[in-house]
Amino acid sequence: MNQPSSRDGFVTGDQATAFLGIKRQTLYAYASRGLVRSVPASEGRARLYAQADLLRLKARHDARAGHGPVAASALRWGEPVLETAVSTIDDRGPIYRGVPAVGLALSGASFEAAAALLWGEARGQEEGEDEGEARWPAPTAGVPVARLAALLPEGASPMTALSLGVPAIGARDADRHLVSGASELVLARALIVRMAALLCLPNERERFARALAESSVARAVLAAFGVRAAPAAVRAVNRALVLCADHELNPSTFAVRVAASAGADLYACVSAGLSVLSGPQHGGMCDRVEALVEEARPAARAAEVVASRARRGEPIPGFGHTMYRAGDPRTGPLLEAAAEVAPASETMAAVRALAKAMAAAGHEPPTVDMGLVAVAAALRLPPGGAAALFAIGRCAGWIAHATEQRQAGYIVRPRARYTGP
Repeated sequence: MNQPSSRDGFVTGDQATAFLGIKRQTLYAYASRGLVRSVPASEGRARLYAQADLLRLKARHDARAGHGPVAASALRWGEPVLETAVSTIDDRGPIYRGVPAVGLALSGASFEAAAALLWGEARGQEEGEDEGEARWPAPTAGVPVARLAALLPEGASPMTALSLGVPAIGARDADRHLVSGASELVLARALIVRMAALLCLPNERERFARALAESSVARAVLAAFGVRAAPAAVRAVNRALVLCADHELNPSTFAVRVAASAGADLYACVSAGLSVLSGPQHGGMCDRVEALVEEARPAARAAEVVASRARRGEPIPGFGHTMYRAGDPRTGPLLEAAAEVAPASETMAAVRALAKAMAAAGHEPPTVDMGLVAVAAALRLPPGGAAALFAIGRCAGWIAHATEQRQAGYIVRPRARYTGP
C-alpha cells in the first residue's frame, strides 16, 4: 500500500485507517494508548494523525506478518536497524548507557563526564562536580588559524567554521589512520576542544588560543564566542552540551556509523556527522527556530505570527518531536537554564509567548531546538550559535557510535527495494 499523503506530517483519519488497513475504532484505540499522536484539525471536531507514527506501526505489522523486507519501512522512523549499547530513548528522553540524560544534566554533570559515560569510560556523575576537574588538553591548534579564517566568507556561521576546520585539522594529522582504542579517545578529546575554539573564526580569530587553553569544553565555547564565563553561563552551556550529546540513531549519527564501518578516520566520521547535522530537518532546524523567534519579537507579536503562518499553511518549526508524544523532555531544562542567565530578555519572552500561542492553537510543545535557541539568545551568541552548541555536544555521541561500529566489525550497507521500471 502506498504511503499516506501528508500536510505538515499529519493525515486525516480516513487516510490513516486506509494506510494501516484497520477500522476507525482501532485507530482511536492506538491513539488512546499513545501509539499514534493526534492533533485537532483546523475545522470541526475531526483530528489529524502523525504520519511518522503510522509508518512505524506499519513497519511493525509488516514484520509480524512477514510481508517482505522490513528495512524499507524501518528506515523511516521505524524499528531499530542497528544494535547499540551507547544509548536509547524513552519518555524520559535520551538514556546514556542506562543513565537518563535529563537527570544527568539537572545534577550539574559536566559535558566531559557525559562524554566519558557515552564512551564507556565511566558511569558519569550522579551528583554535580566541578566542571573543570576533567580537563581535556589540546596543546596546539593543529592548523594555521589565520589561514583557515581567511577562507571563510563574510558572515559565515559557526557551523561553517566547524565544517571547514575539522577536515583541515585532520589533513594535517599524519597519524590519523593509525590511532585506535584509548589513543583515539585522546585524539577525540583534543578534537572537541579544538572544535569549540573554532567557533570564534567567523568573528574574532584572536580568541582561538584563549579558548584552547580553557579548563573545560563549556568554558572554551564561551571564550570562543567572547562571553564572560559567569557561573550561570557555564551551567547553561554544560547543560546544553550534555542534553545534546546523543540521541540514539539520528540521521547524523547514522552517517557517522556508516563512515566508521567503512574504516574512515575519526576526523572523517565527525565531518560526516557535521554535514548531515547542517540540514534544515536536523541541527539546521535551530536556524529556522532562530528566525521564528526573531519574527515573534516583541512577545506581543507571537500569537499573530502563529496565526499568520497557520493561515498561509506554513510549518512552524521548533514544536512537536516525533519521538516524544508528551513533549521533548530536554526542552524544559534548557529553558530554565536560559532564564537563569537572562530572566528578563526579550527573546525569552518571545519564546514563552510562542509556546503559549502554539498550545492555545492545539499544537505540540516546543522541542530541544527551541531550548537551544533560548540558551544561545540568553548568552547573546551570534546567529547560528544554537546549532553550534548542538554540534559540539553531539560530537560526543558521534565518537561513541564510531568506536562501537568499528568494534562491531561489519560494514553498514542496507539493501534497496527496487521500484523502477
